[in-house]
Amino acid sequence: MQLVIAEKPSVAQSIAKILGATSRKDGYTEGGGYIVSWCVGHLVELAAADSYDEKYAKWKYEDLPILPDHWKYNVSSSTKKQFDVLKKLLNDSQVDTVICATDAGREGELIFRLVYEKANCKKPIKRLWISSLEDTAIQKGFENLKDSKGYDNLYQAALCRAKADWIVGINATRLFSVLYGQTLNVGRVMSPTLAMICEHDAAISIFKPEPFYTVHLACNGFSLIGEKLKNKVQATTILQACDGQSVTIESVEQKEKTEKPPKLYDLTTLQREANKLLGFTAEQTLSYAQSLYEKKYITYPRTDSRFLTEDMENSLSVLANATAEFFMPKEKLSVNTAQVIDSSKVSDHHAIIPTMNIKGLDVQNLPAGERETLLLLAIRLLVAIGDAHRYSETVITAKCGGAVFTTKGKTVTQEGFKAVQRLYKGEQEKEEKDQALPSIAQGDVLTAKAEIKEGKTSPPKPFTDDTLLSSMENANKAEVDTERKGIGTPATRAGILEKLIKSGLAERKGDKKVKYFTATHKGTALITVLPEQVQSPLMTAEWEEKLKLVERGELTSNAFLSEIVDMISALVKTYEMIKGADTLFPSHRESIGKCPRCGGTVTENKKGFCCSDRACGFAIWKENCFFTAKKKTVTKTIVTELLKSGKVSLTGCYSEKTGKTYDCVAVLDDTGGQFVNFKMEFGKK
Repeated sequence: MQLVIAEKPSVAQSIAKILGATSRKDGYTEGGGYIVSWCVGHLVELAAADSYDEKYAKWKYEDLPILPDHWKYNVSSSTKKQFDVLKKLLNDSQVDTVICATDAGREGELIFRLVYEKANCKKPIKRLWISSLEDTAIQKGFENLKDSKGYDNLYQAALCRAKADWIVGINATRLFSVLYGQTLNVGRVMSPTLAMICEHDAAISIFKPEPFYTVHLACNGFSLIGEKLKNKVQATTILQACDGQSVTIESVEQKEKTEKPPKLYDLTTLQREANKLLGFTAEQTLSYAQSLYEKKYITYPRTDSRFLTEDMENSLSVLANATAEFFMPKEKLSVNTAQVIDSSKVSDHHAIIPTMNIKGLDVQNLPAGERETLLLLAIRLLVAIGDAHRYSETVITAKCGGAVFTTKGKTVTQEGFKAVQRLYKGEQEKEEKDQALPSIAQGDVLTAKAEIKEGKTSPPKPFTDDTLLSSMENANKAEVDTERKGIGTPATRAGILEKLIKSGLAERKGDKKVKYFTATHKGTALITVLPEQVQSPLMTAEWEEKLKLVERGELTSNAFLSEIVDMISALVKTYEMIKGADTLFPSHRESIGKCPRCGGTVTENKKGFCCSDRACGFAIWKENCFFTAKKKTVTKTIVTELLKSGKVSLTGCYSEKTGKTYDCVAVLDDTGGQFVNFKMEFGKK
């Protein structure tokens, strides 16, 4: 019996159908010599800090850095039932082989391996590695199962990434939160991304527009343009020298130019384009693409390749014609497969393209977001295999009044892929239209009518999902090593952007179609106090490259993690608080009273009333069992009185024994432990 473990129930269902494992059980299906089960995301994760020592439940500076010698792993209560199913199956005596069928990538490998290790399973593993959930792809994948040992380094890289994020996140977040008196989320990739936003915001805020002037000459139906000038007096002098005067054509150069079709989409370019054209966030696009993948309409979305493999060449023409039915059912289609085939540029997965399952699909039946994402992928496939766009460019140079003027004209000789591109909503991307130029030759003399046009320099545009993803991808673009591809991975960048927003460090602003990123005051303040090694995009990009070395077996996981540990240890040891922290991180919450433990300020949040000093740990929770057992709500009035006098009168308290109500005095009986205690007094206050 072979046990197949997929990442999600929907994927398991697709696999089970092909294998004939259709007999449903609790948490799995079986049949045909197979048992097919599934994970539910990350069933097993790195344990929280307080699982190593209860003292870590409180955030204290003196406990840092927290660096586990032996890592612990936990199963969350919400997923324990499915983990128990998998553990039982993995250790079932009938099962002799385990097939890993989680997503074919770094995180998919980690999800499976942690379950396998936590279940203490020792059985041989085979790997299903496919880029599509089409029936034919699944069948072919099972005919060519891989030895799991070939993916050991991929697992180590994934585990390294998780441990590095834990070490940086736990220690740096606690360090800066304790020092500056409020929760400040710090992350290995998140903080450098925030730093880029802050730097960009600063460039916009200090920008001062400067005027510039250009002299335009109207000559027989076309315009000649002079160079940009900062001085209006100089522009006026040229205007006076040219208006109504002769213009001599110095040169007429004509060049034949070719524009190649754009490449196919990887995840990042798909997210960027969907944001630019449709206003989708990176996370929305990933969600739509993942759903389309699970519905078998597109190939695996979490890819960083923009090419296809050689074995796909023969079937590409059929797929392209099926895809074309969305847009041009009766037109002849150009299929230049050589433009998109390059196995040397495909690592784990090829570019994202539609599958043959789209044939006959009525896209109007899909949810709007999925429909638009599929159409975007479909038109890109047709564009990428289309003919080149060819045009003739004419550049005219002229002289008048001692100044040089130029103009350009363009005549299209072959529309090529741009004709296909326009089939997608008419033409989404606006192009500058070149003026039509009359027949003219070197030495011709024309008469000019001159005018001055004034403009202003423009500030940098705020980051959108599109441009921020580009900056993350190219964080190392100044480096000579072009293999370095910036910070984060295609699969994780969308989550990083959303985490910045949920942490209150950045926000999206703007209208429904165009939203842009800006750092909040809290985010800007955090970057102000973070040292370079934590916020540097270049250093994080280097870490990403080293994770790839681990994946290729060229660097050990211990060597990688040693660098992270050394950096965090040095940070805790040497970091000094920035002066003026009260200005950088002002408290906007109303003071409820004085903390009985440390003398600090107690403020209200969603869950309770807490000391503003996280290291102190004093908190009266709104769901405190002492009060909820009596059916009393912990209000601001109650806590204010407790902090003021140490006790508060309660009326109408419910008795679980008698079912009746009574009055009492609640007394604060805090011993400094993890939880604040209370006791009751009667007949006095």
